[in-house]
Amino acid sequence: MAASAPTRSALAKSATYKILVVDDDPDIVELLEFNLKKEGYVTASAGDGRRALAVAQDFTPDIILLDVMMPHLDGIATCRLLREQPRLKDAYIMILTARSEEFSEVAAFDAGADDFIAKPIKPRALLSRLAAVVRRDQDPHAGVEAIDINGLRIDRTAFAVYQEGKKITLPKKEFELLAFLAAAPHKVFSRDELLQNIWGNDVFVLARTVDVHVRKVREKVGDHHIQTIKGVGYKFNAD
Repeated sequence: MAASAPTRSALAKSATYKILVVDDDPDIVELLEFNLKKEGYVTASAGDGRRALAVAQDFTPDIILLDVMMPHLDGIATCRLLREQPRLKDAYIMILTARSEEFSEVAAFDAGADDFIAKPIKPRALLSRLAAVVRRDQDPHAGVEAIDINGLRIDRTAFAVYQEGKKITLPKKEFELLAFLAAAPHKVFSRDELLQNIWGNDVFVLARTVDVHVRKVREKVGDHHIQTIKGVGYKFNAD
């Protein structure tokens, strides 16, 4: 069943969300900005990766729609550089590309992307996906405010992780994955369960996406916190 278009009420607070559209095709930029502005988003645009880095510094977007195939600096490299900027580490980055091979998706998530959507872009589907991002971001229910376990502190309110008192920076999806697993230590979650709870039903991503994010979390907080249950999925190790 095709996703229905998000209603104005569903995006009542979307005017507070700033979206940067990055694509070297001016027609695509015009189409996306037109539809985004109709829903109340504030937009800015850039025609290549280098320009996107400059615009993002001043605009400080909440969400970035980022094309892959661009001159000067491609979308994967741009995504990686955006994640290195402290002011943009929490921005939600959605990769837009005509290439749908699995390796392209893995490369995007490796670079720090939160989502991946294939071209040609259908505005209604994109707006529905963005509405889901806004709803999750505005959800006041975040469970316990902080989790302290095995020298690891996960502060849901500040969106911060500390290992033995040292702050570790994680992109949103990596943080959400770690916090979700840590909230139920020793409980085993399948990849499908993690995809549904972290990415939601409005986002189509491969099971491989979970593996990529687990690997990146392990690189930052250590291998021992998240345990692989062969043939099943993952659990947070509280021992």
